[in-house]
Amino acid sequence: MRRLITITIVLCAFLGIHAQESNSGFRFGYLSYQTALVSMRDYEAAQKKMADLRAQYQAETKRVEDEFNRKYEEFLDGQRDFPKTILQKRQTELQELMAKNIAFKENSKQELAHIEQDTMAPLKIRLIELLGKIGRERGYAFIIDTDTNTLPFINPEMGDDINELVRNALK
Repeated sequence: MRRLITITIVLCAFLGIHAQESNSGFRFGYLSYQTALVSMRDYEAAQKKMADLRAQYQAETKRVEDEFNRKYEEFLDGQRDFPKTILQKRQTELQELMAKNIAFKENSKQELAHIEQDTMAPLKIRLIELLGKIGRERGYAFIIDTDTNTLPFINPEMGDDINELVRNALK
């Protein structure tokens, strides 16, 4: 939150200084970063890869849950007939299995997040490089991502909506 406030203050100060100067020399671009990212041709393949991987993890999670439920039902059915040591052994097995299942779910979430970050990184790098190229070619001081809703108003006389330009460049 501090970072966002600092960026906003610096941006406002920058805009204030340049607003006092000639408006014709100061330009910026703005776009929906997420829309640009989604329009990239490799985005669908990356999303399909992630969906397939999530499905594999969900299938494995269901398998281990079914295994736990089966063993738990067996435990409930036989608990009255088990000698004390067998009962304790089965309880310990169930507790260990539950702990492993919980650890697997947590590790799966972390691993999927890491894989998604790695999968999306090349797309984000290409998009950032394209935005840098467009910014330099058009003489922009900066390009704003409108997805964050940090800036409720953008004066179209001072900035350019580059959504269509970026979308065309990505094709």
